[in-house]
Amino acid sequence: FLFVSAVEVKIEVVIPEKERSKEEMSPNGKASPLIYKVNGTARHYHLEEHPIASNPYHNPKDVVEASVCHVKDLENGQMREVDLGCGKALLIKESGEFHAVGHKCPHYGAPLVKGVLSKGRVRCPWHGACFNISTGDIEDFPGLDSLPRFQVKIEKEKVYIRASKQALQTQRRTKMMAKCISLSNYNLSSTNVLIIGAGAAGLVCAETLRQEGFSDRIVMCTMDRHLPYDRPKLSKSLDSHPEQIALRPKEFFCTYDIEVLTEMHVAAVDIKNKTAVFKDGFKMEYNKLLIATGNTPKALSCKGKEVENVFNIRTPEDANRVVKLATSKNVVIVGASFLGMEVAAYLAERAHSVSLVELEEVPFKKFFGERVGRAVMKMFESNRVKFYMQTEVSELREQEGKLKEVVLKSGKVLRADVCVVGVGAVPATGFLKQSGINIDSKGFIVVNKMMQTNIPGVFAAGDAVMFPLALRNNKKVNVPHWQMAHMHGRIAALNMLAHGMEISTIPYLWTAMFGKSIRYAGHGEGFDDVVIQGDLDELKFVAFYTKSDEVVAVASMNYDPIVSKVAEVLSAGRTIRKRDHCCFFLRFRTGDMSWLTGKGS
Repeated sequence: FLFVSAVEVKIEVVIPEKERSKEEMSPNGKASPLIYKVNGTARHYHLEEHPIASNPYHNPKDVVEASVCHVKDLENGQMREVDLGCGKALLIKESGEFHAVGHKCPHYGAPLVKGVLSKGRVRCPWHGACFNISTGDIEDFPGLDSLPRFQVKIEKEKVYIRASKQALQTQRRTKMMAKCISLSNYNLSSTNVLIIGAGAAGLVCAETLRQEGFSDRIVMCTMDRHLPYDRPKLSKSLDSHPEQIALRPKEFFCTYDIEVLTEMHVAAVDIKNKTAVFKDGFKMEYNKLLIATGNTPKALSCKGKEVENVFNIRTPEDANRVVKLATSKNVVIVGASFLGMEVAAYLAERAHSVSLVELEEVPFKKFFGERVGRAVMKMFESNRVKFYMQTEVSELREQEGKLKEVVLKSGKVLRADVCVVGVGAVPATGFLKQSGINIDSKGFIVVNKMMQTNIPGVFAAGDAVMFPLALRNNKKVNVPHWQMAHMHGRIAALNMLAHGMEISTIPYLWTAMFGKSIRYAGHGEGFDDVVIQGDLDELKFVAFYTKSDEVVAVASMNYDPIVSKVAEVLSAGRTIRKRDHCCFFLRFRTGDMSWLTGKGS
């Protein structure tokens, strides 16, 4: 793990026991730092011990075994949450066989018994993560951990589960990973794999490489000051601290020899010499490169944009500062984007007033359609959020250097102590313009199904890429979703190892506002109709987005797990026709799973 300051880079790594020597240890038993000189700057390696947890089944006292049901209690295709006394498991029967895994999704703890079972895997009802029921392995995202798998046996027509108490309590399992070999022999200025960006795509890439047995050096670098964290939470829970939303603890990176350079800005990539050039002049050679730099928020271009207390929420510090300044004050949010709407919802009960300025007629019109957008807008208005639609900001006025008023082009003047800007983002790829890597006219990196760029050994993933989406006949699209970034990272890692893996996942996203969630699966760009089932006024609905005769996406509120069911249908390569949406909805309500098994029409 690397700490970066203006003067030096401190690196903490774990050296395998067989590589350690007594000479490296200080008299008190702690590891002594090894110091290297690179480009004239001192960089310190600190060797620390981070023991890996042993197999929980090795301790007999940690094991519980219990009879959970009769063999005839479950039909094929059924799931049941069962209690083993010290924790619960998910019991599944499929094709005549019983399986037992953790009952909670490791991502946010959703009850998997309410999810979707289909062809050997269970899909989370909340955010769409998928797990193999035989192994517990995660197969689609979001989230990093797999499910614990428990032993099942049948005796005298009764089903028994044997499980680790620890696994029942944690409800998650980290896949076995390789460690780096001969790390002490490395030249600090070269690495086998360099990952630019430490978001979901970058982290999953690094973890996948280790899971697949890759034992060479991996370096991640990021302009952020923190280890990888759950960025979607920044706008949904603005008072979250970095350690609360960290995707992995510091010890994880040490244990698996994944080095992270924080506050490091890559200024250019020299593809001919396979070298990344950092802003401070430091250079690092690589063998394989992943570019996962994400997006940069757009700023306002109006008069007064430089005044204090105007924020793009990009970091935990930004989010925390906004909450502090907004409490009992007047807030103006510019842009009814996902970020803007989520921030407005979070601040509605905390601020004195929340005003939202948007150029469109209704929020989310291009994404969810006008009818859904109006229903969401009504929910916000009932929670004291005031909308100023079809207008823009013309000026930000200050008093003693701090924001005081927001002036709209309509002439309206809004009192404002703090302003949050959520008017979109652009790909953070400016440093690649002279690199030779294929960038489109909007700044997106163009990749193929294996996340490869036009340059051998250079891959790209996450919000900054255009990739072929199988769901839309391999049309090149940009899908800036948290779940998709995870999958991009995994596919890139597998193809760095020459697995020849192509991406085929179904896009899945969610947003949370006022304790309610909208879930969405598919890719509805260019939809020409929205068919609503349920009641928009009651905020209990399913929206089918169609293009010509085909359902290309679905959104729902208070109708779980229908979005996960649609995702499974689309993932299986099946098509939902516009004329069939009503039939699909009725089958969902009656529990008919034939759409998933392929037996339905």
